[in-house]
Amino acid sequence: MRIGPASVKGYGGIMLRREFFKRAVLSMAVCALGNAVADEPEGAVYGTGKSVFSLATGSPGELGLLRVLAEAYCREADAQMRWVKAGTGKSLDLLRERKVDMVMVHAPTQVEKALRDGWATGKTLIGSNEFYIVGPKADPAGIAGATSASDAYRRIAQAGAPFISRGDNSGTHQKEMQIWQRASIEPGGPWYIVTKDFMTASLKRANAEAGYFMSDSSTWIMEKGVAPDLQILYRGDKFLVNTYHALAAPAGATPGRDTAERFIAFVASSPGQGIIADYGRDRFGQGLYNDATYARQYD
Repeated sequence: MRIGPASVKGYGGIMLRREFFKRAVLSMAVCALGNAVADEPEGAVYGTGKSVFSLATGSPGELGLLRVLAEAYCREADAQMRWVKAGTGKSLDLLRERKVDMVMVHAPTQVEKALRDGWATGKTLIGSNEFYIVGPKADPAGIAGATSASDAYRRIAQAGAPFISRGDNSGTHQKEMQIWQRASIEPGGPWYIVTKDFMTASLKRANAEAGYFMSDSSTWIMEKGVAPDLQILYRGDKFLVNTYHALAAPAGATPGRDTAERFIAFVASSPGQGIIADYGRDRFGQGLYNDATYARQYD
């Protein structure tokens, strides 16, 4: 299998040329960011190579980062990625059921359980973003003065202000439920609105309902135009930092597992991490994700 002319640690001694990736990534990033997130299908196929592998994830695919990583890798590795659009909970279900070769997820507790149970391997920290609690500019629950994420949630519940929950066992929903638990509140009632939908669709619903919502920073930076009546009202709690890990199926468990493992190595390598750190910077003035070096302090 041809990876590239130079050699890099982590690739069994094979290294990808920095100059090639600098040029290729720039053109692919512009192309990916030029397409609206709403146009992204419920999954996609990237590359046309012989080594086929499948990956389940949510926001990195929705926001176009996965496309840039996949095309950078697949072109040189003679590979093809099949992306399945799924939140963290569903992605892990698919990996456990051996329906995908790998996942990118943000639920550290579930990741550790998957490793202990033996149906996932190769845990690799790949980057991070954070969660913002956004809401109507009038801030009827007064969360701008909150001292923590749980305090912000407590104020929303006490005010009976509309709160939008994805309710889909995604990494975002799991984090939300952990915050309610910290606040000693079991949410429910007319003010608690469950969408069972992805991040951007839920953000749109929050705007329509003049409600509060916990958005990941990447989606907010890229998609805040869909919610013109909302703004960031609370951020900064370290508990809201959102670390992403890649996991692969065990050796021999799925047909594309070995190719997926090599893709994970690429994402963790210098070129892959450069793509993650720079993605979105040319369009938004800041990257949509932080790299693994930054994320490690919260892992």
